Amino acid sequence: MTPPNFIVGIGGSAGALAGYQDLLDALLPRTGMAFVIVAHLLPTANSQLAQILARRTKMKVTVASNGAIIRRNHVYVIPPDSDLLMDGAALKIISPRARRNKQVDLFFISLAESIGAQAIGVILSGYDGDGTEGCKQIKERGGTTFAQDDSAEVTDMSRHAEISGNIDFVLSPAKIADELNRMAKAALASR
Repeated sequence: MTPPNFIVGIGGSAGALAGYQDLLDALLPRTGMAFVIVAHLLPTANSQLAQILARRTKMKVTVASNGAIIRRNHVYVIPPDSDLLMDGAALKIISPRARRNKQVDLFFISLAESIGAQAIGVILSGYDGDGTEGCKQIKERGGTTFAQDDSAEVTDMSRHAEISGNIDFVLSPAKIADELNRMAKAALASR
């Protein structure tokens, strides 16, 4: 089994559902990348996020499970009341979550530590600054970072990341997908 050429962490909170959907709508289904959606979910949520997003892509969309090996052209969604980490090529779930609204930073930092320049961080709509430190870690290890532009319903998370100076691209979710498609094609061409 060939590992993904990149693993894309996608973080969001309030207002991010439209961003996840727009991004998946515009992504090619066979990029060779893997996508991990780290949403701020209420601990008691009966989340239907994986089922909702599965309607927007031909890629397989599943709720992340402990020990799952990350596969290319798959989308993984964080379960409620959990922290999600990379453990080598696998996902590690810690439940209950350690702190409220730090799941994006925790995943992005573990992603950067695990795969360095093959890590991609995407910050979408949401309150507060979760994901900013994770983007910094991704950038320090040669990875690529994106923040949603003013199309975000709630601009706190994306703007906080952008102001930190650790964001490569500030774009709408559809334009982020276009850039990811371009990166995937370039990676295939360089093989």
